Amino acid sequence: MRIGYIAPYQGPDLVQKRPSLHNLSLAARVKIQLIAGLLQSSSHEVEIISQGPVDGYQLRFYPALPKTDSFHPEIPVSYLSALPVRFLCGWWEGFSAERLLKERHARNPYDLLIVYNLKRAQLRAAHYAVRHLGIPVILEYEDDVFVDVQGRSNQKWLSNRQHDSFRETLKLMSGVMAPSPYLLSQCPDVPQLLIRAVVSPDILKLRRHGQEPKKNWVVFSGTLEGTQGLEQTVKAWHTLQYPGWELHIAGQGALMPSLQKLAEGNRSIVFHGLLNRQENASLLCAARIGLNAQDVSQTLGNVFAFKIIEYLAAGNHVITTPRGKFEPELEAGVTYIRDNSPEAIAACLKQVIREQRSAGSAEEAAVRMYGPETMSRSLNSLLDQIAAPPKKQVLALT
Repeated sequence: MRIGYIAPYQGPDLVQKRPSLHNLSLAARVKIQLIAGLLQSSSHEVEIISQGPVDGYQLRFYPALPKTDSFHPEIPVSYLSALPVRFLCGWWEGFSAERLLKERHARNPYDLLIVYNLKRAQLRAAHYAVRHLGIPVILEYEDDVFVDVQGRSNQKWLSNRQHDSFRETLKLMSGVMAPSPYLLSQCPDVPQLLIRAVVSPDILKLRRHGQEPKKNWVVFSGTLEGTQGLEQTVKAWHTLQYPGWELHIAGQGALMPSLQKLAEGNRSIVFHGLLNRQENASLLCAARIGLNAQDVSQTLGNVFAFKIIEYLAAGNHVITTPRGKFEPELEAGVTYIRDNSPEAIAACLKQVIREQRSAGSAEEAAVRMYGPETMSRSLNSLLDQIAAPPKKQVLALT
């Protein structure tokens, strides 16, 4: 099956050529890589088309980057051109996605399209694929389009019109995969797949071959941006008095300079910068506690942190703000904090360290549920359901 994957992938080459520090999404990058890799390993042909988002508005045109910086030799990545001008950027993104999809399909037809969330490029591509190409579309639904990142509904007139457009697009989908039952419920009548994450093969390799004993490390790995509770985490760490324990922060993002300044003078806070998948796996497997102190959402389940599954699979006990209901086997390795204030984070860290909590059985559950082999079978099952022709209804003659 030939699959077009319309996703906001941000590879190293794009980050170097276009300003994208403020909209960087490291979890999205890794999840896109892993899902595309699983599909390719199942003998599907996958091509990623990314809008290559640019920070803010600029009076500048960024040319397309065709088939560049691929993370896999058999999975090409193409970036659309970008015109980050106010009132034009969204239209241009959608126009460029439709045009490239039309060209690529004419040259080598797609059998199926996957769209990652419902940005303008994904919306336009999905409508064109269904209405003009006649191919099914799967929605990879990571962020609720009806609320903001804090889970608050926007009731402005323009948003209501946008919401109507989103609802119409959801009806076009032939299948949906999402990290929470809440998001899956927005596409109730099509084949569904709960896919909170895909455990990195690099983590599994370290688990199978054994690694050095765990160190007294608390780790955060992800994009360094404002909703992650990172400034509160550093402030909380300053109040702790646990000799031998260290806070390790891995990732890239707009908050890096302010976090480094806030951490000045505290040698127990270590910054790793942007790590590749192998380096990130080593860091997670060395730590004891994984931290996800994201802002609390008013709509639980509208987002789910990819890193929670990674932490658990690497044998970390997880401290997180509420993310909505998820599997009891996984929650056995989780401690919740009511909010991400410095006081709440510090109190929870003290409790977890003092009680020497571990991931326990949740480590095995995370690998069993979201390991590559399980997710590969689940993805292929989803594709089979969508590709299968509808059964004809047989009426009994009386």
